[in-house]
Amino acid sequence: MSILLQVDFDYSGPFGEEMAGMLTSLAESINHEPGMIWKIWTESEQDKLGGGIYLFEDKASANAYLAMHTARLKEMGIAEVRGKVFDVNSSLSIINQGPIEKLSIDKP
Repeated sequence: MSILLQVDFDYSGPFGEEMAGMLTSLAESINHEPGMIWKIWTESEQDKLGGGIYLFEDKASANAYLAMHTARLKEMGIAEVRGKVFDVNSSLSIINQGPIEKLSIDKP
């Protein structure tokens, strides 16, 4: 079963294309994290938040990434990182066009 990781933290910017320009190499490196399937970057300039939604192959990979990423963000000056790990209900997600593949999700 695939695992969803939700992360957010207080972040004062930059946002949008400026953020993309600064963090492209970080984004590319995330593709090599064990068990990571995809990431959607999230930001809210209005609420001063940054974060992401990730899909991992398994809970161990998600938890290991959360621990590593929390330490990395703290080194960057982020005081509090909020992370939650969820199981994915693939049957319902597929009905709503969730960006998952049924065969990779349904493995026990």
